[in-house]
Amino acid sequence: MPGVTVDTHAIVWYLSRDPRLSAQAENALDSATAASEPIYVTSICLVELTYLVEKGRLPVAARDRLVQALDDPTTPCQLAPLDRMVADALEFVSRSEVPDLPDRIEAATAASLRVPLISRDRKIRASSVQTIW
Repeated sequence: MPGVTVDTHAIVWYLSRDPRLSAQAENALDSATAASEPIYVTSICLVELTYLVEKGRLPVAARDRLVQALDDPTTPCQLAPLDRMVADALEFVSRSEVPDLPDRIEAATAASLRVPLISRDRKIRASSVQTIW
């Protein structure tokens, strides 16, 4: 596999070793790590995490762990930009299937990179986007 893309819950739970992360998702992330393949963290994921910390829904440590992983060259975590390729890929992620814009951006990022998206989101998993959960 040429890497994977993660949504906000998946990367937060992976970095904190939270048991809510599915076994299949954990295996995919562990496999990517072992093979030195990228774990793409969408830019909107980092923005959403900042928002969730500000609202008190997640601890500051959750964002700190992600930033540390992104800044550490020995981890496979890479920030995937919200760029023209992602914007163009949005048209392939149906708004009727995935109505939430941050979720569509995560799905479009995975589609533009041609890698699966690790996500627990039922609407994304029910869409045409290749997902792992």
